[in-house]
Amino acid sequence: MANRLDLHEDFRWGVSTAAYQIEGAVEEDGRGLSIWDVFGARPGAVKNGDTGRIACDHYHRHAEDIALMRGLGLDGYRFSIAWPRVQPTGAGSVNLAGLDFYDRLVDDLLAAGIAPLPTLFHWDLPQALEEAGGWLARDTAYRFAEYAGLVADRLGDRVPAWITLNEPFIHMVFGYALGIHAPGRTLMLDALPAAHHQLLGHGLAATALRERGGQVMIANNLTPVRPASDGDADTAAAAAYDALHNRLFLDPLLLGRYPDLGAFGVAPDLGGSVRDGDLELIAAAPLDGLGVNYYNPTRIGAPTGPELPFTEAEIEGVPRTAFGWPVVPDGLRELLVGLRQRYGTALPPITITENGCSVEDAPAPDGTVVDQPRIDYLAGHLDALAAAVAEGVDVRGYFTWSLLDNYEWAEGFSQRFGLVHVDFETLRRTPKASYAWYRDTIAAHRAHWAG
Repeated sequence: MANRLDLHEDFRWGVSTAAYQIEGAVEEDGRGLSIWDVFGARPGAVKNGDTGRIACDHYHRHAEDIALMRGLGLDGYRFSIAWPRVQPTGAGSVNLAGLDFYDRLVDDLLAAGIAPLPTLFHWDLPQALEEAGGWLARDTAYRFAEYAGLVADRLGDRVPAWITLNEPFIHMVFGYALGIHAPGRTLMLDALPAAHHQLLGHGLAATALRERGGQVMIANNLTPVRPASDGDADTAAAAAYDALHNRLFLDPLLLGRYPDLGAFGVAPDLGGSVRDGDLELIAAAPLDGLGVNYYNPTRIGAPTGPELPFTEAEIEGVPRTAFGWPVVPDGLRELLVGLRQRYGTALPPITITENGCSVEDAPAPDGTVVDQPRIDYLAGHLDALAAAVAEGVDVRGYFTWSLLDNYEWAEGFSQRFGLVHVDFETLRRTPKASYAWYRDTIAAHRAHWAG
């Protein structure tokens, strides 16, 4: 049986965060409004009316947080750069004070022996761009490429690799189709141009980054899709969902074409948004790596109404996280092996860029935070990852979500994903039992290979 200690010698260990979820300081040093500032101010949009105005105050406490990372013995730190901090309106000149923060962050990470892995877009679009159409507007893709070039001009001499977009599927569906996330639009299938324009933005940004010598990745939320039964209707529904969730964003990047979305009544041009040359641009330069964010499989049944060609079904008989998500570690092995089978040599090296779980944890009277369910979750998923590697999947690293308890989007501060507990009143950081476990796992892996 595969064991996490058997992951190859140069396997990279890390943690992930996102700017709006931890930084705070939303009105400081010239930062512009983001769609999450505006969305979070809507009554009822976010649980308990929480906002990221302060969040974890990482903007002022990044040195403390890097010390926590150093204590884990990490190889890398995946974070995101807030576009409105760099370009307050999403276009035009650089806000130097905002970019200075990331300059200091990168230098301090390198001084701690931790490689920076920046994500250029983790959902905090400048509000001015949203008012001009957001990702429904083709121009946003060109603005994104301009922004990517500006950031790379400043940081590219010290950043070995970039992630362009985080979870374009979730941003399209939750932000533009269902209205659960910012910008809060409820367009259903009319949101599909936001998929294409994000991918176009990736392609344009990849060109800008490579011109400056950087390697390019993209990170998406991927899920193995399981039909609710062996029946034809459930199998067809599962295939339709797989095309939407997984293949809509991977096929253009790796195969140069969109999957068949006929089950949704959608033409290959995604509502007229795909123009001549777009797909060639998106797939022009092979990815240097694929970021995989995995949380759980998805079980799909035949549709029960006319709106969509599928219905999501419960996965029964498995534990649940505090968020209610099913815990299925082997789903990660299933996903990774399935990607290799589907894409073959077109599949680039993989990094697990997010994997973690929400746990109802709090400091005990003695100040400790015992989060055994998170330890069990991480252990199971790392062993499943090792099993995928043993089956021949090229996985280069694992970045758990997340270093800190943080602002969990529409759930506010109600869900805790961190290895480190954050008291959102005092902002005190308390490493949990899972922090010590992850530190010891990393050390044991290195000792194993050191002989």
